[in-house]
Amino acid sequence: MPAKSVITPRAGRMQMSPFEIKDELIKLAHDVTQGKSASKQFLNAGRGNPNWIATTPREAFFLLGQFALTESKREWDEPDFGGMPQRKGSARRFERFLQAASDSPGKALLSATLEYATGELGFDADAFVHELTDSIIGDNYPVPDRMLQHCERIVHEFLMKEMCDARPPRGTFDLFAVEGGTAAMCYIFNSLMANGLLKPGDTIALGTPIFTPYIEMTHLAGLKAVNIEQSEMKKGMHTWRYPESELKKLENPKIKAFFVVNPSNPASVAMDSATLRRIVSIVKNKRPDLILLTDDVYGTFVPGFRSLAAELPRNTILVYSYSKHFGSTGWRLGVIGIHQDNIFDPAIQKLPRKKRDELIYRYSSLTLHPEKMKFIDRMVADSRNVALNHTAGLSLPQQVQMALFSLFALLDSDDSYKLRCREIVHERLANLLEGIGVEIPPDPNRAAYYAVLDIEAWARRTHGDEFMTWATREHVPLDIVYGLARNFGTVLLNGDGFGGPPWSARVSLANLPTGAYRQIGEHIATGTGNAVKRWQQSMLVAEKQLAAKKSSAQKPARKKLAAKKRAMKKPAATKAASRK
Repeated sequence: MPAKSVITPRAGRMQMSPFEIKDELIKLAHDVTQGKSASKQFLNAGRGNPNWIATTPREAFFLLGQFALTESKREWDEPDFGGMPQRKGSARRFERFLQAASDSPGKALLSATLEYATGELGFDADAFVHELTDSIIGDNYPVPDRMLQHCERIVHEFLMKEMCDARPPRGTFDLFAVEGGTAAMCYIFNSLMANGLLKPGDTIALGTPIFTPYIEMTHLAGLKAVNIEQSEMKKGMHTWRYPESELKKLENPKIKAFFVVNPSNPASVAMDSATLRRIVSIVKNKRPDLILLTDDVYGTFVPGFRSLAAELPRNTILVYSYSKHFGSTGWRLGVIGIHQDNIFDPAIQKLPRKKRDELIYRYSSLTLHPEKMKFIDRMVADSRNVALNHTAGLSLPQQVQMALFSLFALLDSDDSYKLRCREIVHERLANLLEGIGVEIPPDPNRAAYYAVLDIEAWARRTHGDEFMTWATREHVPLDIVYGLARNFGTVLLNGDGFGGPPWSARVSLANLPTGAYRQIGEHIATGTGNAVKRWQQSMLVAEKQLAAKKSSAQKPARKKLAAKKRAMKKPAATKAASRK
């Protein structure tokens, strides 16, 4: 089968990620959905990019940009030239600009922003407006390079509300604005390795199934991985929770770090309170040195969500990306958070003398006391290979849009946007399940941004082990996604590429119209139904073959018995004659 040559296990890893296989699936799907005779609709549910955007903070961004241009021209106005916006009196000029602007959601957000920033956050009005104005123009390097001062405070407030359920731990997180969650992953891995907090040959734990790049980067960095599996099942169905027996693996002192996506990707379920309590207990009582990396991009889709960073701030590196909630994957907006009271800075000070000397040399061009540099500031320098630290930092227009997204959420007093985002994905999940013809128990921790369909669990629950024995003999797991692409023009990702069940597929519930998910469900139901029919036909054929085999085996015995019966019926005289 074509699938068998595409991906094979080797040395504990996969040769191709599901995101690369997706390109092949798209080609197959296009073949059956393009052209005059095509009768099927191309449905790509393989991407996590949402098909909605948050419009109000974007309106605010572009309106702020218009004000910034007037500020620039106020300083230098000749054809095609403007100057650098000035700070003094900028807030008053901004207020007058907004008063003259047409009413719009963007104008309302900017007005509320100024009031919130100067009132609730206590910002100096001119300093705040000037930071936004000068930054949206993009005429300067980022200063500070880690993150703009006012933007950092705003984003901090957003994270404490959304990632900590408005019940943050004591103290403050230092934030590093980065080019999306992708950059965050790269920077964190690189700096953990560069600073000796992890080294090749070390063992880390991965909360699986997990976003594929975490698996791949672990292998590329020469780290050993122990899977902490979300393997709990109830009534033959996945709950996508970590059993206590799996979490107990974290007690092993050889494990240096635990990397998780929470709510999970691909399963799209957040850790429940019991799981959080178990991890907190393990870390506080047995593993106070354990590094936790939590990628919480889907946290806003779960009511009352609390990150590991809220429960274990000293041990946790927090990653958040704005891409999914605000429909902004193209903006590349992400942030790394590390609490000011953390285990990373002291751990660097306790490294062997030789390693500390190497690090002093590494960062010596940046400060007279490189040994005192915080881990997060080292991460900023590492993001530009240290030598280019003076030009580090996320572009300033990006930081402004990040701040406006955060303010939009902070000022949404009834959370109407957030609640609607949740409603959208849950409607799509309901359509998908209706199309398939299955039900799943409700779960308050289900983000519903994705759905993982484990065909094997469904098959064993509904048809028993015999069906899966036949399926594994006749097919390979990738036949699920290849068959959907080839026969229906539907693209899903293979679940085993995320370290998930081999006979599973991930459906993104974010990137297609709501009605499309019923079609996808119907395609899945048809595909699995056809497989069941083939299995049933093979069973009938096997039964007929077995009956025929038994019949042919019984023929000689029947002939012998018939001959014996005939002999018994011969007359006595004939028998006597035969004896003579």
